[in-house]
Amino acid sequence: MAFCCQSPIKTVTIPQPKAFAKTKPLFRCNLSLPSRSPLTSTEPEPVYASVKAFAPATVANLGPGFDFLGCAVDGVGDFVSLSIDPHVHPGEIAISEITGDNAKKLSKNPLWNCAGIAAIEVMKMLGIRSVGLSLSLEKGLPLGSGLGSSAASAAAAAVAVNEIFGGKLGLEELVMAGLKSEEKVSGYHADNIAPAIMGGFVLISNYEPLEFVRLSFPEEKELLFVLASPEFEAPTKKMRAVLPLEIGMPHHVWNCSQAGALVAAVLQGDSAGLGKAVSADKIVEPRRAPLIPGMEAVKKAAIEAGAFGCTISGAGPTAVAVTDNAEKGKVIGERMVDAFLRDGNLKAAASVQRLDRTGARLIGSIPR
Repeated sequence: MAFCCQSPIKTVTIPQPKAFAKTKPLFRCNLSLPSRSPLTSTEPEPVYASVKAFAPATVANLGPGFDFLGCAVDGVGDFVSLSIDPHVHPGEIAISEITGDNAKKLSKNPLWNCAGIAAIEVMKMLGIRSVGLSLSLEKGLPLGSGLGSSAASAAAAAVAVNEIFGGKLGLEELVMAGLKSEEKVSGYHADNIAPAIMGGFVLISNYEPLEFVRLSFPEEKELLFVLASPEFEAPTKKMRAVLPLEIGMPHHVWNCSQAGALVAAVLQGDSAGLGKAVSADKIVEPRRAPLIPGMEAVKKAAIEAGAFGCTISGAGPTAVAVTDNAEKGKVIGERMVDAFLRDGNLKAAASVQRLDRTGARLIGSIPR
């Protein structure tokens, strides 16, 4: 399928969440890691006594977009509650509680917790020295699922800290704070944390310095993701270890062309074209699929059931299929679950989710 973009990319409007309306479409971040110097000239006063933030799950890579393309999906994610706590040393943060999926596996030490690391980075950026914060994390995403579990925790925490002090930081700084967390947990890649914070599709155009742009999928067009998650953990570090250190020119050219087709499909609202490109990776998916029991059969079952395309979500093991019809999506999900059980001997659960266009956001607050 050929893609013909009628309007030049530079004319595409990139809607921003209201809280960040002044942010430019192309984001260039020249912040260094770690960020030690406050980005605000004076320490901001807390606006709220407590806040609650939510950050959505994300699908990274999307086939040929390895480490530079991802999107947020609606309906599932992590929650962070944050409050001013006089019992916590000023300028520090304490994790009081972790609940939800695999909560016991996560450390309450903020230096070793995704949410804690991101929260600390935002506090540094704001120059917070006079108050202490208490954080509670509610995990809605399983660990090692391929749905950006660590990024969701980091994004929710970053937004919560920023909002409790009046939302002084922009998207660029919040992404950098979350990226610091990702760097420590799963590697220096922003294709989960950027869409988790910004919503929609995000293209990472450069890492040194970090530059990214939000791609707008037309609101009048329908796009649905079928997520089939098996009871199997695929740690990101393990899944990255199997990737080739070198690739041949034919595969390089192929994946570049498919990544370009994928971006064109997003901008045009072409769900079918998006699905076709998502299925076309010849570099990463072939190495990872054999490590996920039944994955190849799951992809085949999804496409035979009418999906436009199917691939591994992030590092896996969740499989993601693309469609534009909710009823068809349910059937596709059932076939994917059946294939996981039949060919991979894995129990799985499927859901049909829309694109999350908002990203991490405040969902509750109590004024001081």
